[in-house]
Amino acid sequence: MRSESNELLSIFDRIYIINLAHRDDRRREMDAELRRIGLSLDHPAIRMFPASFPPDQGDFPTRGARGCFESQLGVHRAILADGVTRALMLEDDASFVPDFRALLAAIGDDLRWVDWDMLYSVSPLDQQPGDEAVGRHLLRLSPDHTFPLAHFVGFSRRFSETAVPYLEAIYGRKPGDPAGGPMHVDGAYCWLRADRPDLTILGTRKPLAVQRSSRSDIAELRFWDRLPVLRQVTAAARRSPAVLRMLHMLRGRK
Repeated sequence: MRSESNELLSIFDRIYIINLAHRDDRRREMDAELRRIGLSLDHPAIRMFPASFPPDQGDFPTRGARGCFESQLGVHRAILADGVTRALMLEDDASFVPDFRALLAAIGDDLRWVDWDMLYSVSPLDQQPGDEAVGRHLLRLSPDHTFPLAHFVGFSRRFSETAVPYLEAIYGRKPGDPAGGPMHVDGAYCWLRADRPDLTILGTRKPLAVQRSSRSDIAELRFWDRLPVLRQVTAAARRSPAVLRMLHMLRGRK
């Protein structure tokens, strides 16, 4: 049986990890995640991509939305500049699921024979009207099947060739423009998919990665992240499933 690293690199020629330059903690955590599957940040197929840290929100809904949008647009430009055929983009708070190896092996063959343009693996997916099953573990998503998050997404070069001018146009418009103004990047991908139904968009029924709970540098910080001592305790506690559940409950009461 192939190792997780060989399986992953048989699908993607390059892995881009979006990371803020001053977030050493997330780099260490991401390196630990990669080592779980036989890779590391030192592997030649892996590139740390500097995340955007904008001074303000500009015309975007939030400062964080602007930073994510600029960062992912930058990854698409890098894919084209680097001559990559298929790339995986990870945000630095992505965490591989416990059964990553089995899931990746199950979808690997299908991903190699389908000429896909975008691969979502960010949340559980149920088949919706217009979707088509691809094997047992993948769905060919209709343009109407939309959902948030973009922490584990694969792209073909063809998709990036489309995405760069499309995202640049959104970035340059004013809010509320009927053609699509500044918005969250996952929303922009949904707009692109609706405008380009010829692109083949796949989703995994079960996600290959989830998001680690981690302090944000751009979103408004909660009290436990603003106090230095509590910040250190919280960083360690976030790895506890019980604490994660408590934090999610607190967020839901906001």
